[in-house]
Amino acid sequence: MHSIHANSHTRIRTIFAGTPEFAVPALRQLHAHSGIELVAAYTQPDRPAGRGRQAKVSSVKQAAIALSLPVFQPINFKSSVAIDRFRSHRAELLVVAAYGLLLPKAIIEMPRLALNVHASLLPRWRGAAPIQRAIVAGDRFTGISMMRIVEALDAGPVLLQRRCQIERSDTAGSLHDKLTTLGAEALTDAIEQWLGDSVVETPQDVAKVVYAAKITATDRPLDWSNSADYLARQVRALNPTPIATMKLGIVRLKVWSAEAIPDSSPGPAGTVAATSERGIDMATSDGLLRITRLQPDGKREMSAAEFINGFQRLLSSN
Repeated sequence: MHSIHANSHTRIRTIFAGTPEFAVPALRQLHAHSGIELVAAYTQPDRPAGRGRQAKVSSVKQAAIALSLPVFQPINFKSSVAIDRFRSHRAELLVVAAYGLLLPKAIIEMPRLALNVHASLLPRWRGAAPIQRAIVAGDRFTGISMMRIVEALDAGPVLLQRRCQIERSDTAGSLHDKLTTLGAEALTDAIEQWLGDSVVETPQDVAKVVYAAKITATDRPLDWSNSADYLARQVRALNPTPIATMKLGIVRLKVWSAEAIPDSSPGPAGTVAATSERGIDMATSDGLLRITRLQPDGKREMSAAEFINGFQRLLSSN
């Protein structure tokens, strides 16, 4: 463990790097801090998105423009031009929150401190999808880690952590919103400690490292050989995006919400055990998964009761 020293008499020239909505409160918190002079915001390049393939502007870029900050969007930091431009800001502090670009050693070592706002209790859930993986795993707690950036992925020493309970009702969306707020608060605390020369860095315990792999298309289908508890967590972890999927006969469905119902003899896994106004009960390897909101391909999201009324024949033949 060792301390970091900062001169508290002048405002600290600071660069912020982030891309999605998660990073915006941290950017605003930095901008409002009396000891910080934000000199630049870095974010990912605008990329085509949606059906019209219009260039999508990141949430951080929108927020930075609203704050009248200069915005930079390099594709990467492999060129000397990008590195020299970064150096020209003469930043003493770099704060990163869900930026999505790997930073080379030359960038990391330029400021006195390069700090990352990470949405897990490191060393658990290093990597791309810590919020979703914590929910799927059934973790009771997660949180925010303020970490010094090193070249290895999320491997740097931790400056401070803040815990957050994962409720049984939490989706990735609701937990994201809690951690977004907590992340901005933790960032303020970490900066106060740094400015006051009271930060202590704690190395991560390598024996406890768990990686949070990126969510892909293979994470979406519900596998009925899993337990109802696991499948309910999977549904919550993939809401609001990319949403869990299943098939009833030939109809593909997105599953927006579901709950586990204990049942000692639910019937063959993957079959409809019962339907009611409360939902569609699907048999799993352990218990029933009651699907309460879903969305057939090409249709709007609807309650299970609405679906049952419109697709009665499909349910009775499954």
